[in-house]
Amino acid sequence: ILLKLKEMFNSKFGSIPKFYVRAPGRVNIIGEHIDYCGYSVLPMAVEQDMLIAVEPVKTHTLQLANTNPLYPDFSTNANNIQIDKTKPLWHNYFLCGFKGIQEHFGLSNLAGMNCLVDGNIPPSSGLSSSSALVCCAGLVTLTVLGMNLSKVELAEICAKSERYIGTEGGGMDQSISFLAEEGTAKLIEFSPLRATDVKLPSGAVFVIANSCVEMNKAATSHFNIRVMECRLAAKLLAKYKSLQWDKVLRLEEVQAKLGVSLEEMLLVTEDALHSEPYSPEEICTCLGISLEEFRTQILSPNTQDVLIFKLYQRAKHVFSEAARVLQFKKICEEAPDNMVQLLGELMNQSHTSCRDMYECSCPELDQLVDICRKFGAQGSRLTGAGWGGCTVSIVPADKLPSFLANVHESYYQRSGRSLAPEKQSLFATKPGGGALVFLEA
Repeated sequence: ILLKLKEMFNSKFGSIPKFYVRAPGRVNIIGEHIDYCGYSVLPMAVEQDMLIAVEPVKTHTLQLANTNPLYPDFSTNANNIQIDKTKPLWHNYFLCGFKGIQEHFGLSNLAGMNCLVDGNIPPSSGLSSSSALVCCAGLVTLTVLGMNLSKVELAEICAKSERYIGTEGGGMDQSISFLAEEGTAKLIEFSPLRATDVKLPSGAVFVIANSCVEMNKAATSHFNIRVMECRLAAKLLAKYKSLQWDKVLRLEEVQAKLGVSLEEMLLVTEDALHSEPYSPEEICTCLGISLEEFRTQILSPNTQDVLIFKLYQRAKHVFSEAARVLQFKKICEEAPDNMVQLLGELMNQSHTSCRDMYECSCPELDQLVDICRKFGAQGSRLTGAGWGGCTVSIVPADKLPSFLANVHESYYQRSGRSLAPEKQSLFATKPGGGALVFLEA
């Protein structure tokens, strides 16, 4: 792969790369939409990755090219990085990582570089192709500068810098891209960021199936509306419990301040919030603020026009999903005889909650999950932001060949979706390693 990339780089730029950087995509096994609420998640890196060939140059020009002709070339001055939030174009993700490192070190007068980007993570599939590109670009920039940072620092910088594109994510994708290790999934915890190995069952395989419905987080408002609904739910719960609500941003902060369990937070949610959607006016009444204050001090620019907020449903999902992550890790540690069945049940409960309480599924994902369960998956759920993208299923190893054949026929062939490259649509995966730099020998 590197040799092929080197040849393409040479024909593009007329020179040889000095080094290469790879950063993997990921599949989140359980713990959906809770990282930005402050809760732990349980992802693993996949083998698919972003790969960038790099040559530092003496000029101040940053030249980006992509091996995929769908993504046009881009060049800009390295000291005048502009990221257009209105258009999530591919090169803007590179610029996020570049700018994140530049700002972290407070650098000006940066030299340029020639970069050729290659990747085999299917785009808009919920496998973090965009975050892998941000992480890859961050590591490229760090390497060109000859600076050093820990993996944790890199992950935190890249998580923050992806927000330049308007996605208010929580940091899982960048963390696993840097902290992943081959052969193990990771429990990723936040504030402070840390990763713990989680040994997955040996008798089962995790299979990714792409619904072939694309979902771009930065191009749609669904994702940021959910982030805001969780923030508002946290504020209302804090107010209900007489905490200083104006400082609260995440649901986990409310739990930490109250010092109670997740199960108790579910009970508090039942008492404090109603299941009917909230209007902006009702939220203002609850918090004792004006609509003007609500819009300018609490809502983000891209949630200004939202008229209803489902706070009860979102909080219920987050607290129950956070508990499922901890149960999943506990089962992996204790390894009972029926662990594959137990883990599958948690994954199924997660999908139900994502579909009904968080409303981040879609008909195709629900259909694909049903097909996967029908053909031998012990558990199946959407993974990534949802509204399209992929499912992840836990499948007993002995059932894998028949599972793949049946799912292929039922979902891909019957619907004409098999036009998508086979390897990218349905594949078994094992936990891969994290981001790396390869030097040209």
